[in-house]
Amino acid sequence: MHRQPIVKVAATDVPGINRIGGEVRILLSPKTVDATEGFMGTVRLEPGEFLAEQYNPYSDKFCYLVRGEVVIRVDGAEVKLAADEALMVRRGQRHRIVNAGVEIALIVFQISPLAPRPELGHVDTEEVPHPESPVPQVGGVRDGWQRPTGGNS
Repeated sequence: MHRQPIVKVAATDVPGINRIGGEVRILLSPKTVDATEGFMGTVRLEPGEFLAEQYNPYSDKFCYLVRGEVVIRVDGAEVKLAADEALMVRRGQRHRIVNAGVEIALIVFQISPLAPRPELGHVDTEEVPHPESPVPQVGGVRDGWQRPTGGNS
């Protein structure tokens, strides 16, 4: 059994970042809960707002649309998502998300596994809407991390 502390994170506990568009919040990550295999967050998009095209060279991205309607372009193919639908974007696939609806869209995403270093985990493939904004802080370098002992891995 793990003897790690139980940590609850509220959306208001972490900063919203708008560098790539929308409002991205990294909730559960190596930085916030000492995660070792991935991280989870939310994306909030106003109608017409988008997340700039990107890809993750080391990680798969799992997206669940809580509310709203979005179009996710994956390697040039458009996929429409409505509330309560999900989509997986595989590592290396270019993807861009647009709120195609009339209400705020809310996406919960999980990215796994972690890249070897945070700066290697995300590659922008188009100009970001707010380049002056900070890059989301996910955590530290994986090399040298200790996996928690005990329990099932």
